[in-house]
Amino acid sequence: MSMIKKPVNGMKDILPREMRIRDYVTGLVKETYGGFGFQSIETPCVEHIENLCSKQGGENEKLIFKIMKRGEKLDLLHAKEENDIADAGLRYDLTVPLSRYYANHANELPTPFKALQMGSVWRAERPQKGRFRQFVQCDIDILGDPSYLAEIELILATTTLLGKLDFKDFTVRINDRRILKAMAMYAGFLDNELDGIFIILDKMDKIGEAGVREELVSAGLPEDAVGKYLELFKKTTGDIEGIRNLKATLGTLLDDDTAENLETIIASVEATRDASFNIEFDPTLVRGMSYYTGTIFEISMNEFGSSVAGGGRYDDMIGRFTGQKTCACGFSIGFERIISILMDKDFKVPDPSEKQVFLIEKGTSRDRICEIMKDAAELRRRGIKVLVAQMNKNKKFQKEQLVKEGYQLENIRDYYNSEFKK
Repeated sequence: MSMIKKPVNGMKDILPREMRIRDYVTGLVKETYGGFGFQSIETPCVEHIENLCSKQGGENEKLIFKIMKRGEKLDLLHAKEENDIADAGLRYDLTVPLSRYYANHANELPTPFKALQMGSVWRAERPQKGRFRQFVQCDIDILGDPSYLAEIELILATTTLLGKLDFKDFTVRINDRRILKAMAMYAGFLDNELDGIFIILDKMDKIGEAGVREELVSAGLPEDAVGKYLELFKKTTGDIEGIRNLKATLGTLLDDDTAENLETIIASVEATRDASFNIEFDPTLVRGMSYYTGTIFEISMNEFGSSVAGGGRYDDMIGRFTGQKTCACGFSIGFERIISILMDKDFKVPDPSEKQVFLIEKGTSRDRICEIMKDAAELRRRGIKVLVAQMNKNKKFQKEQLVKEGYQLENIRDYYNSEFKK
């Protein structure tokens, strides 16, 4: 059987140029989030199948890479469905593993606990440009804090990171699932209709108000209720005044704390931000995960036509492990999307340290090579990065490649047998 040199469909090899950017961003993530008090943790890439199929991951639960039982536990003969032969799976996100982790270690962790987790996740997606079956997620979460301080800290930490990567004029969109529900109930929709309504509303950016109206009516919802519902969005502005006016309209359907907390989050972020961005209230923001219970947020970059971060409050998930309610709120940056944008921008990783290259001509004597290696070792002790390599026949092309890798032409030295030339 012949060997296959290409990676498995939906996976990718990472070349050095991209790896340098990934390593730099990873370091910046840990440095920036560490400055906000977040602590790094790690969870296994394999999770119990019961946790992954708990009906909290939305559509992602249809994309699980399941792992078959092993040994005597694997009974193919009597298996009636897929889960009879699978007892584990590759994680499809980092939130479910974090919830299990916290439930297992809560007594050993501070309250509130600020967690930073980076790692690969796997989804059986249909591969296409920019969408892979294995990709890195980067999450920060605050567990055990019921107050709006958690949302403020998460937004400030994430926007500070993006600012350090030279992203500007992006928009933080913020909403609350309780506002979504109150607006739908005000229009006259029933509780059991809400999930379907929100799925359609989530398409507002793509199909516009007319498309949303058409789909809601096609779903069998009353036209007068649909009209009343969409009229609310037209009247609501994306600032604090818009929240106040909406609260006045919704009355007792929306509790005072929800509106006031959202106002405080927006005002606090605007007053203390350390990057160039806007924050606005967006009542059409839904976020697809069913585990969100309160505030939700997303970061959009108009120049790239997509979102690069998202998250929200999920106060009920950890309680499913422990039986006790534990407040939780998280923000995830689209690590792969950010890397892709930086690659397209030809981003150069800042490297303050000096770097030199020693190119040694083939046939150079052993004694001379020893002298060169000693010189390289001395420079490394001084903190200088030194690459030692054999000189190629096409030296000009070799130097061009080294320059592309970030080496300065004047720091590429040629060693010819016993004579040094620059």
